[in-house]
Amino acid sequence: MRTDRHGGPHVPQEPTARGVPRPQNPFSRIQIAIAIIAVIVLVVTGFAWRSVDSLRSSLATISGLGLGGTKDGAVDILLVGTDSRTDAHGNPLSQSELASLRAGEEIASNTDTIILVRVPNDGSSATAISIPRDAYVDVPGIGKSKINAAYGATKEAERQKLIEDGESEKTAEKDSSQAGREALIQSVTNLTGITVDHYAEIGLLGFVLLTDAVGGVDVCLNAPVNEPLSGAKFPAGEQTLSGPNALSFVRQRHNLPRGDLDRIVRQQVFMASLVREVLSAKTLTNPGKLSQLTAAVKRSVVLDSDWDIIEFATQLQDLAGGKVRFETIPVVDINGMTDYGESIVQVDPKAVRKYVAGLAGQEPVEDDSSSASSTTPTTMPDIDVSSVTVDVANDSSISGLASTVAATLENEGFGLGEVGNNTGKSVSRSTVFANKSDSKAGQAVSVTLGGLPIETDSSLSSGEVRVVLAGDYKSPTGSSTSTGSDGVSSSGTSPTPAEPGPAIDAGNKGPHCVN
Repeated sequence: MRTDRHGGPHVPQEPTARGVPRPQNPFSRIQIAIAIIAVIVLVVTGFAWRSVDSLRSSLATISGLGLGGTKDGAVDILLVGTDSRTDAHGNPLSQSELASLRAGEEIASNTDTIILVRVPNDGSSATAISIPRDAYVDVPGIGKSKINAAYGATKEAERQKLIEDGESEKTAEKDSSQAGREALIQSVTNLTGITVDHYAEIGLLGFVLLTDAVGGVDVCLNAPVNEPLSGAKFPAGEQTLSGPNALSFVRQRHNLPRGDLDRIVRQQVFMASLVREVLSAKTLTNPGKLSQLTAAVKRSVVLDSDWDIIEFATQLQDLAGGKVRFETIPVVDINGMTDYGESIVQVDPKAVRKYVAGLAGQEPVEDDSSSASSTTPTTMPDIDVSSVTVDVANDSSISGLASTVAATLENEGFGLGEVGNNTGKSVSRSTVFANKSDSKAGQAVSVTLGGLPIETDSSLSSGEVRVVLAGDYKSPTGSSTSTGSDGVSSSGTSPTPAEPGPAIDAGNKGPHCVN
């Protein structure tokens, strides 16, 4: 699956995992929107129950997304920001609205903001977890892709199929949007290991309406910026932004030290400030502002139809203390690259699942492929390694890991078999498989790779070994190669880890200064 240089989906006739990105208009794929459940909840808590019931009946809803059904210690809400040119009810934005948003004319369904909100069952707090739009993940029906393409690419492929089958444009739009949402939800589930309980979606217009409804949001910049692709042109220091200027602030990704990671931090501090504005007395005690917020939510927010927003709001009274934090999933490399030259963010699903589970005090569900009966040799056996053939499979999302390890083994004289992504049972730790636990061939491979555990697989012959690599693998030498037969390329150096910094707390006073 390919996406363009700004993260939008490129949909071939038959979606594949590789290809050469086509050039794109740099202004056509840089739109961003923020979806934040705290705004909805806090609007609800500030209303009389009669007004809330009116709000609920006016919200746009969708059904049939296959949500919920698993108890994992928390309510998990997927918030999606799209660059849709329609409002929540499918009505096209006016030309004046499009012009004010600098959205352009191109129709798109990108999901450039993806946030998973975990609310523990006691309702005492909420953690909003940003997922980088360039995170390279498994997308149902597509394969490896940037996660922000899951919705748009699936939708467009399904829309074309429905049109070819004779469906009307209206039906094709509705049904393909449903398919895109389902693909995104499943992609998030695959990555995080949780079941999404509720879904909320907001477009470009909604971001502006919510910001304007509270009279603008305070931000702080460490240095002045002037970046024409996003329209961000601001002085250093504290300032109040509203409308299109606020949109430019959160969508800038160029000329930032860490690119998309710094943009995520901007989104987080902006949302924290927005929550503070909604929480403040000047908003909650102002009927005019509450009415404006309600109108913004009605026109711009789409929720799943099974979500009782009133009941949910009553469970979150403690959030009125500002117990809303904003964090980012752990990533392996923020400067990853596919083998066809597309920049990506490498993630290790096992590390992500452990982190997400920990937010609700749970342990991630792991497979039991690495049993307690495994052995880990410490000395090299007496064997001609050229007689050993090794298959190497990448069961992580680390760029070029299988090809890196394969090159190490080949340099040591081992023969190579298949090298690529793991298509068999997943492992929770890097493992060497051999026909016997005391196999000299398995021991030789294990010792060469720094002492990996050996598991038995009776389907292998005495001279065959299979290595399955998880995200925990560390090279004995710390080096890597530039080949990428497992679908991604490595730069030849250690990955550049993401260091998103401390969590952003909505309860803090004053805006956080950012790049």
